Amino acid sequence: MIRSRYRDLAAVLVAVLLVVAAVVVGRGFDDYDHVLFVGWPPLVGEWDPHVGWGTPAAVAVAAAAVTWGPRLAARLPWRALLGAVYGSATAWIWSLAMIDGWQRGVVARMTTRFEYVPAVGRFHDIPAALRDYTHHILLHSPDNWPAHVAGHPPGAVLTFVLLDRIGLGGGGWAGVWCITVGATAGLAVLVTVRAVAGEALARRAAPFLALAPAAVWMGTAPDAYFAAVAAWSVALLALAVTGRPAVWAAGSGLLFGLTCYLSYGLTLFALIGAAVVLLGRGRLRVLPWLVAGAAVVPALFTLAGFDWWEAYHLLVRRYYQGAGGVRPYWYWVWANLACTVLLIGLATVAGLRRAGGALLGTRGRGLLDGSSSGGRLAVLVGAAALALLAADLSGMSKAETERIWLPFAQWLLAACAFLPRPRAWLAVQAVLALLVNHLLLTGW
Repeated sequence: MIRSRYRDLAAVLVAVLLVVAAVVVGRGFDDYDHVLFVGWPPLVGEWDPHVGWGTPAAVAVAAAAVTWGPRLAARLPWRALLGAVYGSATAWIWSLAMIDGWQRGVVARMTTRFEYVPAVGRFHDIPAALRDYTHHILLHSPDNWPAHVAGHPPGAVLTFVLLDRIGLGGGGWAGVWCITVGATAGLAVLVTVRAVAGEALARRAAPFLALAPAAVWMGTAPDAYFAAVAAWSVALLALAVTGRPAVWAAGSGLLFGLTCYLSYGLTLFALIGAAVVLLGRGRLRVLPWLVAGAAVVPALFTLAGFDWWEAYHLLVRRYYQGAGGVRPYWYWVWANLACTVLLIGLATVAGLRRAGGALLGTRGRGLLDGSSSGGRLAVLVGAAALALLAADLSGMSKAETERIWLPFAQWLLAACAFLPRPRAWLAVQAVLALLVNHLLLTGW
C-alpha cells in the first residue's frame, strides 16, 4: 500500500514537471520566435490574477464536494446520485465561469470572431448554406468562415442557428446551452462505468466527475456540448451491450453520427465504443442497430448537399494555412499532454497510473466474464487515452487542447475510481481548478 502511494506521488511529480517544462520552454521559445499563438503557453490565456462574483460560490462548492462528496456517492440511491452529480457539476462550472463575470466569462467568449454565434446570420437559408459550406472553408476563399466554423462540420454551427430560431440567440444563451448540456457528460460516463465495470467503481468515480478541473473550460466552450453528445453515444451503447434492448444501440448510433458532424476529431470515439462492445455481454447482436442509427445523420447532411470527406480535406488545408501551419509540432506533441494534466488534474494522473497497473495485472484474464471490474474499467479508460494520443500524434491538435480534448477528458477522470483517500485527492483537484481560474484569464 505504501509503495503504491509512493508510485502515485512519483507519477504526480512527473506530471508537475511536464507542466513546468511546457510553461518554461513555451514562454522562452515564444518570446524568441512568436509562433505558439496562445498567450500563456501551453494554455490559451493571459496571466491575470483576479477574483470575482463566482469566487465565494466556487470555494463553497469545492468545500462541500470534498467534505461530503465521497460519503454521499457511497450512500445515495443511484438515481439520486446522478442528480447530485449533475447539480454539483453544473454549480461548479457556473461558479468558475462567474469568477470572470457574466459578460467577460460567458457572453464575450461565445461571441469572439472565431466562434459560431457570429456566423449564425449567414444561415437564413439553411439548405443553401449547407450546399455552399465547403466553398468558404479555405482561408483565402470568399467570405471564409470563422476559424471554428471552418474547423468543424456544420452540425456545430447549426446548433446555435436553431437556438437562435427559437428565440435563444446570442452569446448568453449559447453559454447556457453549453453548460446545461455539457454538465451531463459526467453522467454518461457514470452510466457507462456502472454498466461495464460495476456500480461500486462508478460510485467511487462520481465525486471526481462532479468536481473536475475541466470545468474551468466547460463553461465557455461548445466542446463541452460535443463532449456530452459523444459521451451519451457511448453510454447508450454500454446499456445495449449489457442486456438492455438492442434498440438502445440505434440511439447510440444516432448520437455517434451527430458527434461526427459536430467535430471531425471525435470520430476517434469509435475507439471507446469498440472497447464497450468488447466488454459487453451482448456484443455482435447490437451492431446492425448501431450501424443503422449511425447512418441517419450522415444521410441527412449528404442529402442536404454537404460532403463530409471533401470538407475534412479542405479543413486540413485551412489548418495549415493558419496558426496550425506555424505552431511547431516538436513542442505541442508533448506540451498538449501538459495541457491535459491541467484539464484532468493530478488525481487523474495518479488514477491513470493505477489503471495501467490494473490492466497489466489482469493481462486479459477475467475481462470478458466480468470477474475483474478494475480491469474492465482500465480497458475503458485506456481506450480514451489511446484516442487522445492518436489525436495528439496526428498534428491536428497543436494547442487549444484544453478545449478540444474536453470530450476525452471526461473518460480519463473515471480512473480516479482507483484512488484511496478520495477526499485528499478531491482537494487537490479543486485547488488546481481554483488556481488556474483565478491566476489566468483563460481563452475559453
